[in-house]
Amino acid sequence: MNRRTRRVRASVGNRFQMTVARRLLSLSSAAALSALAVACSSPPAAPPPAPPAPPPVAVIPSVGLSSKVVEQAAAYRAYLTHAGAISTSFGSGDDVAQSLKTGESYEPAALQRGAIAYGAVVALQNPDYVAAVRKFVADPDTRRTVAYDIIRNPDYVTRFDGYDQTAGMVRHALGDDGRRILMLGRSVRQSAYDVQHQPWSKADVQGRDARLALAKDLSSRANVGEVEETARLQSAVGGGAQMDKTSDHADGTYANAVNHALAVAALAALGYAGDDNLGSIMPMLGEPDEVTCLNTAKLNLYQCLAVARPHYEDVFCLGQHALEETGHCLMRGAGVSEPLDPAARVADVSDTKPTKKRSKKR
Repeated sequence: MNRRTRRVRASVGNRFQMTVARRLLSLSSAAALSALAVACSSPPAAPPPAPPAPPPVAVIPSVGLSSKVVEQAAAYRAYLTHAGAISTSFGSGDDVAQSLKTGESYEPAALQRGAIAYGAVVALQNPDYVAAVRKFVADPDTRRTVAYDIIRNPDYVTRFDGYDQTAGMVRHALGDDGRRILMLGRSVRQSAYDVQHQPWSKADVQGRDARLALAKDLSSRANVGEVEETARLQSAVGGGAQMDKTSDHADGTYANAVNHALAVAALAALGYAGDDNLGSIMPMLGEPDEVTCLNTAKLNLYQCLAVARPHYEDVFCLGQHALEETGHCLMRGAGVSEPLDPAARVADVSDTKPTKKRSKKR
């Protein structure tokens, strides 16, 4: 084989190898592209399942009462404190005028609302009653249902454990408040007779028309509670300040004012007595019969002042109508019977017709 032949064969072999290489490369590229196409057309792998969400944590509200309700309770206490400090010893017409101003300084509906508000604070002092109500706070739906039932019918509270003892606490507290004012009124009324031995008491009151106008004006203003007492009551709502827990409970029914106080306390224990719930709370603070009684006491006072002339007659108006009849209404609202008066029978001021002014002469 000559040299030329060898070169031809080598050239042919090289071309064959190159052709084979190009075909192999073409097949390899096609396979890669095919594999890429298959990879692109396949759906992505599903992510691993997420862990289950934890159950929602129930928000358990704390025991709370609207500051506006507490303020009304403090205003009620303010009247009782100031009126209860009236002395039965009078030394001048100025003493009588100042005491009369103190005794007549309440707006009937506001005083009655304050009494129930204060009763609610007293009811919250019984841990057994609060615990019985708070059994329902963990489940939001049950808590809402119970609150609705109380708002719809305040007597629903009779179903809670500790009701009788708590109702007795409220009745004792409100009844005792009324009893103190009533008994003070009787003592002041007796002073109207005793003071007649002093010459100044027989002089005519100056500015009688202005005195009557002042009584009507003060009777249209709601009292304002003391800052310290408001803070004390607010603390008592949360269990911080302890109050008198005396109970006079007994089997039987309780007055509307008592049940309404327990209803407000129950809503406070459920977390439904805050400022946002005033629309539901305020109607529970009302007791029409007691307001009527207090309004009648005011009318009796106006009538008495309209005809009174000497200072000792003003003392009688103060004792009989501003104090004694007010105390009578508070006791009746709490469902408590007033003690018998050995001196005279107190007229029932629930009558719409004002009582006649009693003679002050012996």
